[in-house]
Amino acid sequence: MKVIGLIGGMSWESSAVYYDIINKTVKEKLGGHHSCKCLMYSVDFAVIEKLQHEGNWKQLTQIMIDAAQRLERGGAELLVIATNTMHKIAPEVEKSVRIPLIHIVDAVAEKIRAQGLSKAALLGTRYTMEQEFYKGRLTEKHGIEVIIPDLPGIEMVHRIIYRELVMGVIREESRQECIRIIQKLIDRGAEGIILGCTEIPLLVKQADCAVPVFDTTTIHAERAVEIALG
Repeated sequence: MKVIGLIGGMSWESSAVYYDIINKTVKEKLGGHHSCKCLMYSVDFAVIEKLQHEGNWKQLTQIMIDAAQRLERGGAELLVIATNTMHKIAPEVEKSVRIPLIHIVDAVAEKIRAQGLSKAALLGTRYTMEQEFYKGRLTEKHGIEVIIPDLPGIEMVHRIIYRELVMGVIREESRQECIRIIQKLIDRGAEGIILGCTEIPLLVKQADCAVPVFDTTTIHAERAVEIALG
């Protein structure tokens, strides 16, 4: 079993879910008392959130590179950035270490393609939905057409993530808002819904949607275990 290095804390609630899924998956695959060999470097999300909203991606890149290198020095043999949004700087992080990085978009695309789908809706932070680092990779590398909510929908999802979910607040009203946004995306032809923020699965489940839902946290964590176990 290879040692998984997790860059976490964005937010710690979703990082705890990663840890839970990774260990449960190892136990399912190996049985007995087996658990995952892993390291986690957890950042202070207050710093990350402030820099994100300031648009200071240069400093964010340095923080992520520092975290990745600390994990590598600590003995990690593969790397997981336990958040969707910070994959914006995944290429720079990947270049800074000698160990492989498991890219969340590639893991998600594999699951979408396995179901024979070619058009998916993306929910996440404003950065993830609007910028090309995520949807561009899905389209250009994997041939998946991506649609996103209208501007009010983008603003609503972004607000729910930063003002509620990363604070551990789960509100039924917000779940209903997300379901309404998802239905509008289905009406526009979405064949599946990518929960492209590691906190959104805390709020929205498959039972809430009429089309397949792709929980990026679970998909990413399970893919890390597959690679760790060879």
